[in-house]
Amino acid sequence: MAQVVKIISIEHLTHDVIKIVAEKPEHLLYQPGQAVDVSINKKGWEEKLRAFTFTSLPNEDHIEFTIKTYPSHHGVTEQLLVLSVGDELLIHDPFGDISYKGEGIFIAGGAGVTPFIAIFKQLEKDHKVGDNKLIFANKTKADIIQADKFITLLGCNFINVLSAERLDHYEHGYITAELIKNHIKSENDYFYICGPEPMMQAVENHLSVLEITDSHIVREAF
Repeated sequence: MAQVVKIISIEHLTHDVIKIVAEKPEHLLYQPGQAVDVSINKKGWEEKLRAFTFTSLPNEDHIEFTIKTYPSHHGVTEQLLVLSVGDELLIHDPFGDISYKGEGIFIAGGAGVTPFIAIFKQLEKDHKVGDNKLIFANKTKADIIQADKFITLLGCNFINVLSAERLDHYEHGYITAELIKNHIKSENDYFYICGPEPMMQAVENHLSVLEITDSHIVREAF
């Protein structure tokens, strides 16, 4: 059964990404990397569910979502853009297959970085960021979510790939097997994948070429 929560704050992070902070439902349990079905508690929108990943940590006293919006789609994310503090969301049961297994390479496309935001937030809190790396694919520099945070946290282990811009210190094009191979530190590395389905399939093909075993690949399945 869905629980009603009030929005505490809404912040624009990029030209099309917002961060929504809301009350934490009573007895809510989830793991960093998991998502939840969310709808808007407004007439005509209560049954329109969309899966959003928690970018808050389970022990925080609020919940947070980092959401890529699509104003031209006339759907849920467009409606989120016109909500205000005090408006209400409906929160359903958490789910998701991405969780931290061990050090390795996180590979994200666009809004697929959101489960990794929560995982890296937990690693930072536990002082266990270690030599984890993030390869992040976007169209342009302006699309990069939480760029400053990841630069501070990861330094040279934050690798950006831009498909629509050529800039110094940024990879251009798409994620390749060679790019991944260049950043593998150990045969024990885990590979975490989240993004649009075609991107994830391409990355899995690259990992297959690199002879990475399925047991070391963690990907979102919903």
